[in-house]
Amino acid sequence: MMGTATNVKLPNSEQLGIVFYPDPVLKVQCAPVTDFSPALAEFARRMLELMHAAPGVGLAAPQVGVAIRLFVCNPTGEPEDNMVYVNPVLKDFEGGEAGEEGCLSLPVVAVTMRRAQKAVIQAVDLQGREFAETGEGLIVRIWQHETDHLNGRLIIDNMSTSDEITNRRLLKQLREDYASAH
Repeated sequence: MMGTATNVKLPNSEQLGIVFYPDPVLKVQCAPVTDFSPALAEFARRMLELMHAAPGVGLAAPQVGVAIRLFVCNPTGEPEDNMVYVNPVLKDFEGGEAGEEGCLSLPVVAVTMRRAQKAVIQAVDLQGREFAETGEGLIVRIWQHETDHLNGRLIIDNMSTSDEITNRRLLKQLREDYASAH
């Protein structure tokens, strides 16, 4: 069952780390961001560091234990392509294609996901200014994956039977690792 986050306080950015399945924060419906203080920019900066170090192409706030509607991404790995999306909304989906996806919160798990090929994202930047972008291909796949996280959905929520069989042992190990650490 998904909960809703309210009154979220940002932790010290240096204490952030990627949380792993089955941490309950990964199933929470995230709260909209309303405070655009310098702490939010510091939080996003640290998320980008963690994403690059992992390495990955996207990271949503719940994946670092904070249930707010914010994600970072970078489809190329080039520093100038770092992007931050606050309170994102996806719309105007076009096309569709299946592709394999992984997730930093589900290391070594891979699932075939059908995603739109083209979409528009409306979001807010770290200063609270609204913007919109149209994308296609990998960036749109990233947007959809990270927005799923903000809605408490994981790639394993959409697994085919063959993906379930392939990933069964890996998911069991993640659950055991989580239980022994908590």
